[in-house]
Amino acid sequence: MKITLERENLLRPLQAVGSVVERRQTLPILSNILFSIDNGKLTLTGTDLEVEMVAQMPVDTGDSGDITLPAKKFIDICRALPENARLDVQIDQDKAIIRSGRSRFTLATMPAAEFPNIDPIESPLEFSLTQQQLKKLIEQTQFSMAQQDVRYYLNGLMLELASNRLRAVATDGHRLAVCEVDAELPVSEPRQVILPRKGVTELMRLLDESETTARIQLGENHIRVELPDISFTSKLIDGKFPDYQQVIPKNPPRIVSCARQPLYEAFHRAAVLSNEKYRGMRLSLSPDQLKATVHNPEQEEAEEEVEVSYQGDEFEIGFNVSYFLDALSALKSEQVSIGMIDANHSCLIQGDDDANSRYVIMPMRL
Repeated sequence: MKITLERENLLRPLQAVGSVVERRQTLPILSNILFSIDNGKLTLTGTDLEVEMVAQMPVDTGDSGDITLPAKKFIDICRALPENARLDVQIDQDKAIIRSGRSRFTLATMPAAEFPNIDPIESPLEFSLTQQQLKKLIEQTQFSMAQQDVRYYLNGLMLELASNRLRAVATDGHRLAVCEVDAELPVSEPRQVILPRKGVTELMRLLDESETTARIQLGENHIRVELPDISFTSKLIDGKFPDYQQVIPKNPPRIVSCARQPLYEAFHRAAVLSNEKYRGMRLSLSPDQLKATVHNPEQEEAEEEVEVSYQGDEFEIGFNVSYFLDALSALKSEQVSIGMIDANHSCLIQGDDDANSRYVIMPMRL
């Protein structure tokens, strides 16, 4: 089997497929990428048994067949070659000989028959979104996912499907992010699925801000997202997501309104002297003024005052400053509203012109 490839055409799909391949694998074959040629089309497949990525591209060859090549080595070779280089790849028994200009590489191959494939999704629920919509859902919620939490269902992103909207929710137990988009979905009652963290990260890399369609298939155990020339498949987390609606404050009586960017900058400056472990920040509210104060174990202190619109009584509350910065960074609105009940309840952060994104942060005792 022999194929000729242009470096510029190959590198992007090769890197996308190779991103799911882990360096340390229990099965040696999982360190490889599957190359399949049929009817002038090259299909690249990479997987770690949890996430699978498949990319296709046309090739100029009459040959057909399947082989696997070591992912990292082949990607590194392609990266190291000069721009506009041409690669001639010839498979000879259990070796692959790669020539480009005066360069020659010989890589060990493994049989394609050993390569695992995720089975087709049976009777999937199918619908479509634009890439821009799907990217917004992930971008504005993924930072609130838990990391290595024993409550495994928190280590991912929950998608909730209803007949007229798709909602993404993520929480680590200390904060919550919710984002939704309008969508006509073929469901008669709400349905929830949980994508694992790695799947969320890999999918985010593939998406852009375009109106190009992303076709989504949902099965019992997998989700598949088909984009132009690339297909992403991930296992779903088997677990029940907590009732997130219970922690979202309903009609909080204390409302603070202010410009988002000055508030973000003030918190960012104050965070410089925060405790590196606990990241605590005390907010003191008085009419039309918010004061943020942080301390650290070295007895250092930062204080920032921000002009806000607030007409309630004076009170104090503590938060993790990093959680606040993440939420303010995700919001795109120029003006934000912060709703609070009292010092013992979580606060609700929203953009004034974006009712589809909401952030909830639990208070800290300082």
